[in-house]
Amino acid sequence: MYDEIKIFEGNRIRSIWNEEKEEWYFSIIDILGILTESENPRKYWSVFKVRLKKEGNELATICSQLKMKASDGKMRQTDVANMQGIFRIIQSVPSPKAEPFKMWLAEVGKERIDEIIDPELTIDRALETYAQKGYSREWINQRLQAIQVRKELTDTWQDHGVEEGKEYAILTNEISKAWSGMTTREYKDFKGLKKQNLRDNMSSTELILNMLAEAATKDITNATNPYGLEENRQAARDGGKIAGNARKEIEEHTGKAVITSQNAIDFGKLISDVTKELPENRIDRSKKK
Repeated sequence: MYDEIKIFEGNRIRSIWNEEKEEWYFSIIDILGILTESENPRKYWSVFKVRLKKEGNELATICSQLKMKASDGKMRQTDVANMQGIFRIIQSVPSPKAEPFKMWLAEVGKERIDEIIDPELTIDRALETYAQKGYSREWINQRLQAIQVRKELTDTWQDHGVEEGKEYAILTNEISKAWSGMTTREYKDFKGLKKQNLRDNMSSTELILNMLAEAATKDITNATNPYGLEENRQAARDGGKIAGNARKEIEEHTGKAVITSQNAIDFGKLISDVTKELPENRIDRSKKK
């Protein structure tokens, strides 16, 4: 699963894509806040659910709960429904925004179906999102490649008896410790991050080494054929160690630490620093002297 903020007429709607079921789940409270313009959509939903149950309406039973980021930044259990459930909610809530919201919802579903048919559309959307955030094209290309490498690794783990979620996180920590010397949480703390994605806050060299670690882990796993969490730990450590050795070689030759405390906030400066070190810029500076 991955979460995403959808926008309808300037309003934010928390959403989660379930890859297994291939469908979107939306925060019911966020949607009710838009449809009813209520000052307290949470209370509205609570009263609405009671009424539905009393009427014997099965709508309340097709809703579920998933963790979503609340306004305080914490992950909390939130009532959600898939598109079918949301459409039924819309039918039960009188609102002048019902029809335009139905059209918007249908378009959201169509976009995802189009992406499944043509994965390049997903890549195009990711390119656009990162570009809007100010990342360089070089970094964006590396980040997209890193996403592909990660997907190949998790597919391999799945084939070798590793369970998604906690066990993926455990093995990811093994890889991280082996190449960077830090767990994922320690790495985030070093960069001053909380909920942000660590890879989105890596420099180009950090990204490349992390990719190397994950690609090596995938290849070692396929070659040695471990099964289950414990057997896969060693492959994760070995894959991470390969990238760790590369990191040490780079640091030995440059005299600088590869891992930087800089994060996405500093990317403008990071890009500027890299640009200054390009050969043509060194030539230009020498000509000015």
